[in-house]
Amino acid sequence: MENINSSIFPVGNKVDNKNFVGNAYLQVLTERDKNNDYVIGSVTFDPGARNNWHSHPKGQVLLVTEGEGIYQERGKPARRIKKGNIVKIPENTEHWHGATMENKLVHIAVTSYEGDSNSSWFEPVNENDYKQANEL
Repeated sequence: MENINSSIFPVGNKVDNKNFVGNAYLQVLTERDKNNDYVIGSVTFDPGARNNWHSHPKGQVLLVTEGEGIYQERGKPARRIKKGNIVKIPENTEHWHGATMENKLVHIAVTSYEGDSNSSWFEPVNENDYKQANEL
């Protein structure tokens, strides 16, 4: 499948690590520097792609710019997210997000640092839980 990106930012480089399932791409928009204690990236998830459960010591904000996806905090029901949605994720809240099985998702992620860390990664989302979240 050809990855066509109609977003305002390039699709970026394929994320090749154990913290993602499926095809996801990252375009770093701004790095942490002496004036800004955060990183901003545009993340594109192909249909079926998502990240593992994870948390951020200082929280995160997602700005959905294209497509449709799923966001879930541990212990809470999953919810659909779509273009125009803003998701404010509290500090140290375990969660995951990604595309639906049928739609791609593009979001801008703003992630602050605490010391040298901005994320803690956990296990992949259970396949049955992901399938149930897609039935919403």
